[in-house]
Amino acid sequence: MTTLVKLEIVRALRNRKFMFFTVIYPSALFLMIAGSADETDLVPGTHLSMPLYYMVAMASFGALTAVLMGNSERIAKEREGGWVRQLRLTSLPGHGYVMAKIAAAAVATLPSIVIVFIVAATAKGVRLGAAWEWLALTGAIWAGSLVFAALGVAIGYLATGDAVRPLTMIIYFGLSILGGLWMPTASYPRWLQNIGDWLPTHAYAALGQAIELGNAPHAKDVVLLAAYLVLFSGAAAWLYRKDTRTA
Repeated sequence: MTTLVKLEIVRALRNRKFMFFTVIYPSALFLMIAGSADETDLVPGTHLSMPLYYMVAMASFGALTAVLMGNSERIAKEREGGWVRQLRLTSLPGHGYVMAKIAAAAVATLPSIVIVFIVAATAKGVRLGAAWEWLALTGAIWAGSLVFAALGVAIGYLATGDAVRPLTMIIYFGLSILGGLWMPTASYPRWLQNIGDWLPTHAYAALGQAIELGNAPHAKDVVLLAAYLVLFSGAAAWLYRKDTRTA
């Protein structure tokens, strides 16, 4: 299992297209959206400036891209190509393959988070109250990304190679936009805000926003993410067993 984890990590880091969309793309979006804003421009419905808000939003978006897009398409293609079937003939336990995918995606999230932070600090002069807040922010965004890694695994076992990309893109953009990663949900109609409040991406971004304000993450957001992690992990496990029976 350790060998497979290392292989998956190396494959992810060597994929230039994947690394562009998970590392460079979120930082570029941050500069495009928050480039002309300063610390006096507050985001409606929050006590955060535009640079602070979008630093967490784009770091979360980059992590979401790494774990969701990477896992779903790769797993679906490996199922159709016979690689997963070959691994079942080895001594590797079923959960080992799933854990290798999640581990590789989790490693790929760290560069995307750190690069956005570096760009925000150097280009926009973003500062936090204490050094520990940067560490807490990184840890919260990284840990929260595991929720979407589990979702990516579930989608990979649900969809075929041809259908996985459009299905993932719909979920990806829907969660990003409705969850407030691209724009503050305060600008949405009330009924749309009510939907967004219960999405995992909204709770995910709220973790970092609370830390930026010097507060602990809200219990509701933590519980909501934990519930989604259980849901997505359970779905991934069930779909994996179903795929094993039909293989």
